[in-house]
Amino acid sequence: MEMLNEMAVFVQVVDSAGFSAAARQLRLTTSAVSRRVTRLEAHLGGRLLVRTTRSLKRTELGEQVYAACTRMLSTAREVHTLAGSYSARPNGVVRVTAPVVFGQVWLAPRLPGFLARYPDVSVNLSLVDRTVDLVDEGVDLAIRIAQILNPGLAARTLCPMRYLLAASPAYLAQRGTPGHPTDLPGHACIYLGYGAFGDTWTLRQAADTVQVSVGTRAQVNNSAAIMAMVEADGGIGLVPDFSARAALAAGRVVQVLPQWDFAEPYSGTVHAVYMPGPHLPQKTRALIDYLVETQKLSI
Repeated sequence: MEMLNEMAVFVQVVDSAGFSAAARQLRLTTSAVSRRVTRLEAHLGGRLLVRTTRSLKRTELGEQVYAACTRMLSTAREVHTLAGSYSARPNGVVRVTAPVVFGQVWLAPRLPGFLARYPDVSVNLSLVDRTVDLVDEGVDLAIRIAQILNPGLAARTLCPMRYLLAASPAYLAQRGTPGHPTDLPGHACIYLGYGAFGDTWTLRQAADTVQVSVGTRAQVNNSAAIMAMVEADGGIGLVPDFSARAALAAGRVVQVLPQWDFAEPYSGTVHAVYMPGPHLPQKTRALIDYLVETQKLSI
């Protein structure tokens, strides 16, 4: 918007009841103040002040312009105060999105601690198994599991993620425990049935690489559902480590072939992704820092 500085100077002249007093308040010369008011008058096409040796009076136009400029400056101060409060302490609503199961088992349990630490912040969490457009959907922070992130985004690494094989002790007691990846085709294998995931698995141990094709009667697009089938003695499930962690810790399932690692696409890194820029809101920064902090404490 044009002439903002001139408008502010004009208001100061009126409030100070003179050019010299306004110049002292603004730390300008009297001539500089006079020139700015003259520019504003030329821009508006009318006289704002009537100056005499003893007084300074506003014209009819000057009265209206003074009132409008005063409101403008008051609004500007409110905006400045609001921006200062946001930069000084985290507050407001953080809109977050995450993959469904990861959000349930990893992210959601961390939120009560975050909300307790920052009482002026609220969280709006949306769990979806798709890539969310941060700008179009008004999202502050997205949790993504990927090897490579889309360009144009800023990110903080939260934790690595790997896939593993899990089975219930009862299933293994009945069907036997695989000792090598080539034993897997003889078992009831359950895996994610979408995208790049499939029934041909590449496993590695040191310098050895083995590729096997496993047959299955169950493909499931949700790792929590796979774990439910595994715990019901339904077979050997290929799941991300965060999905199996609680069941492994409780002894409800055991890891199969733990010395073998899966190759692509069964690996990745968990990132906190946000729009780049010099003014990341404190509420978003606080949540990112908290997630990084709690991940380190949990290792």
